[in-house]
Amino acid sequence: MSEYKAIKGFKVETVSTDPAASATGTWASGGDLNTARNTKGTTAGTQNASSVFGGQIAPGFTTTHEQYNGTTWTETTDINTSRYSNGGAGTQTSALMPMGVNPGTTRVNNTESWNGSSWTEVSDVNSSRRGGGGVGASNTNALMFGGAEADAPPVTQSAKTESWNGTSWTELNDLNTARSSSGSAGITNTAALFFGPPALNESWDGTSWTEVANLNTDRQYAGGSGTNTAALAIGGDLDPGMTGVTEEWNGTSWTEIADLATARRQSAGSGTTSSSLAAGGYTTTYVATTEEFTVPSVFQQLNLGQVFYNSTSNAFKVTKQSIPAGTWASGGNLNTGRSSMMVNSVSGGLSGQTDAIGVSGASPPGTNLTNVELYNGSTWTETTDVNNGRRLGGGAGGQPAAVIAGGYIAANTGATEIWNGSTWTETTDLNTARRQFTGSFGTTDSSSDLLVCGAYPATGVTEIWNGTSWTEVNDLNTGRWNGASMGASTLAGLVAGGQSSPAPIPGQTAFAESWNGTSWTEVAEFNTNRMDFAGAGIQTDGIIFGGNLDPGASATTEYWNGTSWTELNDLATAVTHNSGGGSTGAGISFGGANGYNATEEWNAGAINSTLTVS
Repeated sequence: MSEYKAIKGFKVETVSTDPAASATGTWASGGDLNTARNTKGTTAGTQNASSVFGGQIAPGFTTTHEQYNGTTWTETTDINTSRYSNGGAGTQTSALMPMGVNPGTTRVNNTESWNGSSWTEVSDVNSSRRGGGGVGASNTNALMFGGAEADAPPVTQSAKTESWNGTSWTELNDLNTARSSSGSAGITNTAALFFGPPALNESWDGTSWTEVANLNTDRQYAGGSGTNTAALAIGGDLDPGMTGVTEEWNGTSWTEIADLATARRQSAGSGTTSSSLAAGGYTTTYVATTEEFTVPSVFQQLNLGQVFYNSTSNAFKVTKQSIPAGTWASGGNLNTGRSSMMVNSVSGGLSGQTDAIGVSGASPPGTNLTNVELYNGSTWTETTDVNNGRRLGGGAGGQPAAVIAGGYIAANTGATEIWNGSTWTETTDLNTARRQFTGSFGTTDSSSDLLVCGAYPATGVTEIWNGTSWTEVNDLNTGRWNGASMGASTLAGLVAGGQSSPAPIPGQTAFAESWNGTSWTEVAEFNTNRMDFAGAGIQTDGIIFGGNLDPGASATTEYWNGTSWTELNDLATAVTHNSGGGSTGAGISFGGANGYNATEEWNAGAINSTLTVS
């Protein structure tokens, strides 16, 4: 006889730990140095094959050279000239040590080369200094940059960059900002990263330095490891106080990941973003402790909808997206702050957080702009202008294809323009020229499918664009202007809020109406009456955020599940006349009144939830 579970059941995987979106690295204790010291800039190698040489001790300086095998530090051949705050590059068997400061606080420019058994003095750097960055692949391939040329007031900072070819040093293009006491990362003289202080970050491409995204935590004397596209910034000096904060660089932005057990500055960092080292440094005294950062190579990947049994917690669980747990975080600023942009509420369609488009708008209030900017998830870039600068209109689409219509130029307009990813083309006007739409939505990344509705003065007029012409369809039930909308198709969308009568309140509404491709149906009202705000998502799964409370701006975010509204975590900054897009899992809000240029990104990650019997 067949078992019931064989007929009706399904297999559930047993795991000892919950699945995760990615493996999470942690710091753990390693072997102590034999000599406690400030080791800033005196490192080479990897987590399991690292070296530190020289450094500052209590009291004075040291020539001690130690090597690590992943467990224990062993003393080996000393360097020739005691010093600290020098540059370091290379591997455990082929290293380079230029620059630094010796006991008389005198800058040194001599360079020493390590061949795996002994140190040899080679050609001097062109400019003596201390506290610069150093990276490189070996004792024949290195790059040194920045540093301080003098400490006597005022401190003379350097922006100089020098490259080593195994024989001599050559000066190359300077840093954009002269500084010292910074962290560095890189394994070749053609690619490097120099970060802090305070949070400034520059990337080297083999020819020149480019300023890139700043650290989240201002600091100096951070340790560093990795490359110019994948690096760790480790600990540092907050002045006053030390930090153990570790940030990871992915080539675009920094993310805080895991703190050191011992907050410190001037530690030796080496390795990669998945296998790194922090040795020695300074707290209130010189320390010998070593910590190892490791990201597990094997882990259970998070998979939405997965049901599993956690044997450690003795519970059945499911992986699901938690909209209520979503939060807003800062993104890249617009180049031109503005309000009332055209592709409002559905910018970039459902993938708007990484491919949003900011079109036209006003800055300052009443002055129309033609500017168009594209977002890549971290940075806004200006592209081809629209033909007619305007504000308070509507649109849909994203970077590959979009369409805008209506708005205010010198008067209400019905002008329609299509974006093909490189140029804007004027096409057929709306039937009714108007501004301050209640909402607009359409097919994601399409220039042939757009619905616009409502306008000032209060009207419910709705028109649909088919790629060639506009057709009037059924009106909103309540005529109003300046609402928000969500939707990725002209067959299904939702509009919310707006103002239905002249100010002051009660003109602002909490009305919401759903579109089924033919007609509008009133649905549940949201919690906070408002106008001039933005939305993201689709007809049955969306969020609204920001808005004009008259008086004052709102930071309130509300979630629509197709039936009811729930308040979520607020925007960091209350804003009105903002634009937005994306989904309930990954949304975006950008711009706003009075030249506001900030971007905020909404993220609602997956969680592992315990299944209960009810």
